[in-house]
Amino acid sequence: MTNRQPDGPVVGALQPKLDQNIMLFVRLLRRIGLPVGPASMVDAVAAVTVIGVANKSLFYHALASCLIKRPEDQTLFAQAFHLFWQNPKFMERVRDLLLPQIKVPGVDTDDPEDMLRRLSDALADPPPINQGDDTTIEIDASATASDRAVSQTKDFAMMSGDEMTAALSAIKNLAPYLPQRQARRWRQRKTGGQLAIRAALRAASRQSGLVLPKFQSRQTKPRPLVILCDVSGSMEHYSRVMLHFIHGVTQHQPSVHSFLFGMHLTTITRLMRYRDVDEAVQAVSSQVDDWSGGTLIGRNIQRFNREWSRRVMAEGASVIMITDGLDRAPDEDKSALQTLDFEMERLHKSAYRLIWLNPLLRFDGFAPKSQSIRTMLPHVDHFLPMHSLQSIHDLADKLQVIGRHRSRELVTWQKLARDAAKTAVRQTVYAQMKTAPTQ
Repeated sequence: MTNRQPDGPVVGALQPKLDQNIMLFVRLLRRIGLPVGPASMVDAVAAVTVIGVANKSLFYHALASCLIKRPEDQTLFAQAFHLFWQNPKFMERVRDLLLPQIKVPGVDTDDPEDMLRRLSDALADPPPINQGDDTTIEIDASATASDRAVSQTKDFAMMSGDEMTAALSAIKNLAPYLPQRQARRWRQRKTGGQLAIRAALRAASRQSGLVLPKFQSRQTKPRPLVILCDVSGSMEHYSRVMLHFIHGVTQHQPSVHSFLFGMHLTTITRLMRYRDVDEAVQAVSSQVDDWSGGTLIGRNIQRFNREWSRRVMAEGASVIMITDGLDRAPDEDKSALQTLDFEMERLHKSAYRLIWLNPLLRFDGFAPKSQSIRTMLPHVDHFLPMHSLQSIHDLADKLQVIGRHRSRELVTWQKLARDAAKTAVRQTVYAQMKTAPTQ
């Protein structure tokens, strides 16, 4: 870890309650989006207990080594560390005034305004840490904050707490209509449609044998919808948002079957039928034991095909798969890739259409370089982004109009996947030729 620690003293008065303050710091990191849990907090307390707090550089890197799980979280951790380990009474009064001016030396941020607003939201109601300082600080911080409407195109991972609340409220009110299919029953029509011979003859028996034409058409009903959502660590910022989307669809449509998968496959169909979305999400969190872990996509699709496909895929169901396509199995594992290819093909043939929602499409330079993504792409009908409110609204609109045909964008992605596969083969052959012994 090559982070540069921010300047600023580590408060010596916090030493008697060091474990409690580390717990509060971990809670802060979790509220601003870092994937840290109780195990990381225990490791951090143990590390700081060993090295002490006399050296602020060692203290910073001890916490960083235990609490930073992803490279993209380094800058945000440095900002949080710089804000938290100060005089808490002073920070409580001046955080709104100082946040727009904070700059960590040696740290270059891509979007410092969004990052600092997330930290401001996390520190909005700080719990009391020590009670010894009764200093009164009067600072006029008026006009330092402004109300912001949540952006339709903003990434869920970069939203503040207030923006996320507004986004979840918008998702709750979203009521997408599923594509329709013809039912077995018929309904009478005054004009148009198919001629109803039986109905006309039955009516003629009550009209002195006078046969008048009657018409009928088939009734329609929504196609069932099956949702498979990835809850691995790389999908954590998006899977929780998608739970609200799944709950909203389940409340408005009669036949929705929902599954979560990471290392295991878990059905949450009954839980999503709870009226209260918070109660449903809480029930899901208590039932799913592999949240924010690894993911085995091929194995979970295989289990779905064997145990659930015949139960929920009848009547021409559509399938929405929400995952970044990054499988835990390495690219060199040929058996895992063969399983993934076979099970994706089987799932595709069983579905009316298969829609893949991938948050990685938010990057302009995204390319299907992962072998698991290249294996899955040939077996889907639509390949769409899923990272913002706009992408969810686009999905809700397309659910009604997307037909059996594949989208034009998918053809481009599949061509890029084939090109990436050829490049990987050439690199492998070149590496083998380079390491082969010369005759």
